[in-house]
Amino acid sequence: MKAILFASRSFKVAGFTGLLVLLSACTNSIIDEVRHDYVDVAEGESIVVIGRHHKSEYETELDFVRCIGLAISEETDINVIPEQEFIDNLYPWFEPRTAPIRLAGMENLLQRSGVKSQLTEMGIRHIIWIDGSTQVTSKAGSLACGASLTGASCIGYMTWDSEAKYEASIWDFKNRNEAGKVSAEAKGTSYMPAIIVPIPMIARVKTTACAGLGTQLRTFLTAGEVRE
Repeated sequence: MKAILFASRSFKVAGFTGLLVLLSACTNSIIDEVRHDYVDVAEGESIVVIGRHHKSEYETELDFVRCIGLAISEETDINVIPEQEFIDNLYPWFEPRTAPIRLAGMENLLQRSGVKSQLTEMGIRHIIWIDGSTQVTSKAGSLACGASLTGASCIGYMTWDSEAKYEASIWDFKNRNEAGKVSAEAKGTSYMPAIIVPIPMIARVKTTACAGLGTQLRTFLTAGEVRE
């Protein structure tokens, strides 16, 4: 009888392990680039990566903006000024309600006293605007958890799809133009099966989007040649 019970338990464990392998979270990503002008960040020049926060339906996450800044600065010699430092130095012209939406708005802003001189003092060559967000697009399944004298346990199964969509617009302060745009889109499905203990398998769509967008921006800022 003991041998039969042992074989039955081994089968259940093996089956559950196989299920986890089949349900491993996966992520797919697409990177796109449009280049309009030659880009060359010279010694002594800096860039700033700043998120768009003017839309009511979403805000570009601060952690994603920081991730892009780190992705650029850690792999190149380019000096990346932190977003909050830049906003504080240019207060109130880059607050969500006053920040320029289009390049024409930047031209108007440069006419204001102190703005142009502050940008020059900081050595700003490029302003990289990040617009987008990560959202859960669909959910399915459910989990039921409870407690008893023997302890707490859960049973069930949940899945959800996530999508990360971001676009980076590169404004060239020196040449007064938009040098180009880079976009990243990542999609993935996360799973959470539970047999006693929930086991989340998360699709890291935001991390994937940051890695892809950061790598492409590094190439954009250092490649030099114009590509249409």
